[in-house]
Amino acid sequence: MAVQPEGMPCWADAMFGDLDGAKRFYGEVLGWTFGESATEFGNYTEASHDGKAVAAIVPPMPGAEGQSAWCLYLASPDAAATARKIRDNGGEILMEPMRVADFGTMVLARDPGGVVFGVWQAGTHEGFQSMGATGAYCWAEVYTREPQKSDDFFPAVFPYRTQTMHHPDMDFRVYNLGDQPALGRLKMDESFPAEIPPHINVYFAVPDCDAAVAKATDLGGVLRFGPMSSPFGRFAVLTDPAGAVFSVIDLTTTEGDMPTMTDA
Repeated sequence: MAVQPEGMPCWADAMFGDLDGAKRFYGEVLGWTFGESATEFGNYTEASHDGKAVAAIVPPMPGAEGQSAWCLYLASPDAAATARKIRDNGGEILMEPMRVADFGTMVLARDPGGVVFGVWQAGTHEGFQSMGATGAYCWAEVYTREPQKSDDFFPAVFPYRTQTMHHPDMDFRVYNLGDQPALGRLKMDESFPAEIPPHINVYFAVPDCDAAVAKATDLGGVLRFGPMSSPFGRFAVLTDPAGAVFSVIDLTTTEGDMPTMTDA
């Protein structure tokens, strides 16, 4: 795939203390296969589906052992310039721009409401080789308890146009690049357990949401929400055995009318 436009999700990875356990879990639930660990890059291990790169897993760095979490990377033509925008708009840089051989340059950051995300300036590694297909990334949403902070921050750093989704039961916005949706933003209400921090919830496509949930829970995952049918597909939110939040969605099973959207 071509390099994604600025602000478009382009890659996802997660740190796991038990790398073999993560391979078993995601291999069973999402049908992933795993390449050789790159020892020169901290045993970074790429996951594939149907021979196409879809994500990566890696052991935690010394001193960074903690609850696992998926990190979504947003594309940038200039990681250093994006890092400056992040600082200028109240965000925090967790990892300064770091060149990773000829693969590209990465940044890790946190928005003013506590949402951690990555920035990726592509070199030879352009990111997802498959999007929207079975086992691949297809969508993501910023989950935050301070929505105004995210709504101010992300469109200031990336060229997003913000729309409000009109729904009686949730505070939800969409960050668009032109006419293409790039990210959702959901306000975390009292239904979210206090121990779940603000984060970006990454969705992976599956052929059968209910079957994926059954497999995940059989393997030690925890169902957090759903399964629920929507105009966008039938989805569920889970935590894996290491505590990382992610979602599965069957994009072919839809129900209901598309919600009304207006410019924010």
